[in-house]
Amino acid sequence: MIDSPATRPLGPTGLSTALGKSINAHWKIFLAEGVILVVLGVLAVLAPFVAGVATTLFLGWLFLLAGVSGLVFSYQERRAPGFWWALISSVVALLAGLSLLWSPISGLVTLTVVLIVYFIIDGILTILLGLDHRRELSDGWQWIVVSGVIDLILAAILISGLPGTVFWAVGLLVGIDLAFSGISVICLALAARK
Repeated sequence: MIDSPATRPLGPTGLSTALGKSINAHWKIFLAEGVILVVLGVLAVLAPFVAGVATTLFLGWLFLLAGVSGLVFSYQERRAPGFWWALISSVVALLAGLSLLWSPISGLVTLTVVLIVYFIIDGILTILLGLDHRRELSDGWQWIVVSGVIDLILAAILISGLPGTVFWAVGLLVGIDLAFSGISVICLALAARK
């Protein structure tokens, strides 16, 4: 085998340079992607119920496809160790997908409850993490605690607004995430243009 610069693996510096050149060469595509994400995010924020149902349906199709493909692959490998566990896992994914597609509103309720539980658990753990870092960090640990408190406040807002929050929480958060992702891609594209 011939050792040339084209066949050698890139190190961290080389990889960073190659990535920068690629983004620079295609900055218009990244800019377009960012703009599309921002538009979709704004639409989701303006119509959070529709965005929430769309998210539920999207997840339903993902689970359905994962379940079907899991059943096919499990059947093909039925003599492999763990066959029954893989089969059960595929059936669960298939049933989850079917239930989300059959009743997206019920799925939206479930996603909202999961979101509330996530905010509560993440908030508590983040506060504990910040308090643990209090010894090592004289400054900065307070922001970790604040982040955990914000999670708990979000959970309290969602709980206090039930059942109404079911109709806007998931869609609103998906919209905000899409908009901020789009803004970050736009900033990356504009920086790469230079």
